[in-house]
Amino acid sequence: MRNTIFHKESLEDFKFLITGGAGFIGSNLAQYLLKHNAGLVRIVDNLSNGSRANIAPFLLYKDRFEFIEGDISDLVTCKEAVKDIDFISHQAALGSVPRSIKDPLATNKANIDGFLNMLIAAKDANCIKKMVYAASSSTYGDSKVSPKVEGAEGRPLSPYAVTKLVNELYAEVFSNVYNLHSIGLRYFNIYGPKQDPNNPYAAVVPLFIAAALKKERPKIFGDGATARDFTYVENAVQANIKGMLNGRALEQHEVVNIACGKQTSLLQIWEQLRQMENINLTPVFLEERVGDIKLSLASIKKAEELIGYHPEVHFKEGLKYTLDYAK
Repeated sequence: MRNTIFHKESLEDFKFLITGGAGFIGSNLAQYLLKHNAGLVRIVDNLSNGSRANIAPFLLYKDRFEFIEGDISDLVTCKEAVKDIDFISHQAALGSVPRSIKDPLATNKANIDGFLNMLIAAKDANCIKKMVYAASSSTYGDSKVSPKVEGAEGRPLSPYAVTKLVNELYAEVFSNVYNLHSIGLRYFNIYGPKQDPNNPYAAVVPLFIAAALKKERPKIFGDGATARDFTYVENAVQANIKGMLNGRALEQHEVVNIACGKQTSLLQIWEQLRQMENINLTPVFLEERVGDIKLSLASIKKAEELIGYHPEVHFKEGLKYTLDYAK
């Protein structure tokens, strides 16, 4: 990542917990916090999606880094993880719409049971200053409103979307009943360094980059007109840092869109990569997948007002950074 700083105060006196911190977004966030002298960064991860390679560099920080290999579906693990913690960034989840359609039980266990355990652990700890968690643009479901605005959700289109909606409902109830106020960051298609192209449920950007570097034709589900508000991972890190540290004190549960406010189609992604790598290959078009959202564009006004979020890396620049990292 670049050397941009998103916090105002010293991090030396604060202790952070990142669930899923050996994964894509979590490890980028941990890297930022350790680089900027956080007092402690503790990661809990069962390594089902994350990898030891992602956290290996953090071992150099010795007394400022801790790793718990454990599963958030176990409440005891969650309670151990939150001890003496100031801020929680909950990133642990089983992503992927196709995976949730294939195995809804596993998605439910990680995303709902695990999330509820983290809320209970945070509530009981009595030391948590603020909790942010990874919400999802999938919550908008079949809503025809564009750009997507918080409060104008549709019906979920996949088991994965159901689990992320339930997260928000639980977080709101814990806010109302227990005064545990949190912020859900509704990510819109996060991409960037450390995103694994070899995962069987890999996202489109790492898959396209892998195809470009191998000089292979990419696979596109549908006609390629599917367009999303692709968001570089540094923007997600910014949202987590500002969600935990910046903005006014929370008086209730909040959800905000984390995106760039611009759409890019699958065909446009491949065209940009084709030009960057000077290749002349056309995609292989396959049948559209069940549960996929065709068009997704976010309003980021609420995130700007609530936590001071402003995306600094837009798609073409972020794609180049990700391509260079893959090389």
